[in-house]
Amino acid sequence: MVSSTPAEGGLHERGPAPAPADDAGVEANERLTSSTAVVLLVLLFLEGLTVVSVRSLLGPHVFIGVLLVPPVALKIASTGYRFARYYLGASAYRRKGPPTWLLRMLGPAVVVLTVALLGSGVALMLVGPSWHDRLLALHKASFVLWFLAMTVHVLGHLAGTARLGLPDWASRGRRRPAGASGRVALLVATLMAGAAGGVVLLGRVTPYLDSLPLKHLGR
Repeated sequence: MVSSTPAEGGLHERGPAPAPADDAGVEANERLTSSTAVVLLVLLFLEGLTVVSVRSLLGPHVFIGVLLVPPVALKIASTGYRFARYYLGASAYRRKGPPTWLLRMLGPAVVVLTVALLGSGVALMLVGPSWHDRLLALHKASFVLWFLAMTVHVLGHLAGTARLGLPDWASRGRRRPAGASGRVALLVATLMAGAAGGVVLLGRVTPYLDSLPLKHLGR
């Protein structure tokens, strides 16, 4: 009885048990999603600046649009993975719980509209004039709907993005979250891939402008 007391005391001094490995995986997935969102917010802000004068800034508009594609794909993959694990009953993701019902309902719409927006923009640079009017209409319509859905999406996730995503980019040394270097390296790789695609598609900007009346390009 007496000899067991120190052991019991030792157990109490150890503090709470560490989080299970699968819980750490949930956090890593959430940090990757948030870290990617930080990159996307910066790129979307820059892309928004080009919308002010698309005719004169079509080159940067196209380049940034293509640059967005790989990190967007990464974010869709990370959120899709969380979605699948949660609805397939993974205990760690069940403990974490889902986003609010509004963000859950909005998520698929954001994905579809983002794919439509980026896809139609890339297609405009690749197809002939016969498809131009239909693709441009899709590009403009998807942008309006995307902007509305994305505004709610960003505001709903802004606090979590700042809390979990910014430390990957702003922290140094011991204050940096576990796995931050790997996440940053992955995101840099996606940006490099997007930049390569952007450079290639820049070669289509001049032929595109030459093939269309100026009225199609806006101001």
